[in-house]
Amino acid sequence: MKKVKIFTDGACLGNPGAGGWCSILLYKQHKKVLKGGKSYTTNNEMELTAVLEGLKKLKEPCEVEIYTDSKYVANAINEWIHNWSKKNWSVGIKKKIKHLEKWQELYDLLKKHKVKAIWIKGHSGIKYNELCDRLAKEEANKHR
Repeated sequence: MKKVKIFTDGACLGNPGAGGWCSILLYKQHKKVLKGGKSYTTNNEMELTAVLEGLKKLKEPCEVEIYTDSKYVANAINEWIHNWSKKNWSVGIKKKIKHLEKWQELYDLLKKHKVKAIWIKGHSGIKYNELCDRLAKEEANKHR
């Protein structure tokens, strides 16, 4: 099974507001940069979109380390998502999860790949996290 690293970040100008996301996939000496945005969104949606878009580019099952500065996304991938699916995608009494379709799509991708999310502190000099941050902000600015 191929081992891939994916660095991700999302940005939002206002929350909600214009947003951008970036994923950088690393496999051996190969690097692929993905990015995009939308005019009205939230930071959490952009963080989640970055992870989704990165995983969707993988053409076969892989062992994946996702590096994110979003504790929300890291905890959801490593812990919460499995319970959400068992509880019919609810948190509490009749309270559906925000961005439900994206989380369900991610859950299906997690079944295909062996994924571990690793939380990293943002703005701490980690090369690919810094690059993702810059590119996500550029995308958000394009969608103002």
